[in-house]
Amino acid sequence: MASTMLSLASTTPSASLSTQEILKGKVRLGSGRVGTLLNKEKGNPFIKAKSFGRISMTAAVNVSRFEGVAMAPPDPILGVSEAFRADTDVKKLNLGVGAYRTEELQPYVLDVVKKAENLMLERGENKEYLAIEGLAAFNKATAELLFGADNPVIKQQRVATVQGLSGTGSLRLAAAFIERYFPGAQVLISSPTWGNHKNIFNDARVPWSEYRYYDPKTVGLDFEGMISDIKAAPEGSFILLHGCAHNPTGIDPTPEQWEKISNVIQEKNHIPFFDVAYQGFASGSLDADASSVRLFAARGMELFIAQSYSKNLGLYAERIGAINVVCSSADAAARVKSQLKRIARPMLEQNSERKYDQQVARLSDEGWKDILGRTVFGQM
Repeated sequence: MASTMLSLASTTPSASLSTQEILKGKVRLGSGRVGTLLNKEKGNPFIKAKSFGRISMTAAVNVSRFEGVAMAPPDPILGVSEAFRADTDVKKLNLGVGAYRTEELQPYVLDVVKKAENLMLERGENKEYLAIEGLAAFNKATAELLFGADNPVIKQQRVATVQGLSGTGSLRLAAAFIERYFPGAQVLISSPTWGNHKNIFNDARVPWSEYRYYDPKTVGLDFEGMISDIKAAPEGSFILLHGCAHNPTGIDPTPEQWEKISNVIQEKNHIPFFDVAYQGFASGSLDADASSVRLFAARGMELFIAQSYSKNLGLYAERIGAINVVCSSADAAARVKSQLKRIARPMLEQNSERKYDQQVARLSDEGWKDILGRTVFGQM
């Protein structure tokens, strides 16, 4: 606290101190007056004084070192949830974060998640630290869910996978990697997009611009505008794409349009960057909803893919996700993974609770794709 406290009270004129004396630094201890040189220069900005006849009172104003910190605006998404919690109306509805809910508005735990938890209880788990890159079994399972276990990029070990704190943490880790190894490169983001995308890249100091996506006149995809803006972007830009179930519009390119998008990105030497937060939600098929990512990988392109399991597994608080980087060779993938781990070490240290990573890993042993596919489709 930047302040000095001084309080005087006297009935004798000689003990009355003027403001001018105090500001000039004439008040000292041990001299019959009051102590400590307050300010040898132009005055102490923290001192205010008032004189009441024979009584001169001086008090300090407590000034915080954080006076320059302004109040941040509410988050446009989470702020709605905060307002919901503060509302006392019994008829209130939470229109903020999208989540499975019961009729009582409580989070709904999917049967597939209960199955995984029971498996872990039966087998027993410890609390050992995870590796920097996360649980190896989880990383294997999540990459295989995204690309397919028999995909050449998996077989040839060309995917660098590091566990992240859901989609947000995975995107942030990738953004830090871009800022470090692709300085000056910009990211193109759809207009509109998920509310946190811009915050993530701003925080990582990665420049971004927008490409046209939603056409309010047709209430559909502005495909020509999208293609035009991707073509106009500087060569080597990162193009952020929603793998499926575009947030917030829900409008996805057709398979034919995805082909054209990949053509333009490849011609311009751009780097595709997918955000996959809703695999299984768009079509009810985990494989169909990963087709856009698999198309780009099949064309031999290097690309980034962030994954989240908040939605399709209903693991909201557990923060389960991953960043995957498809590289041209196993050697490149190993080097990329080493640097992602290096960035993650001071940023994330350890990932989410071990048991939830193991939920996903255990499900991979139990034919989880069929179970999860039926669960997602049944909830749609």
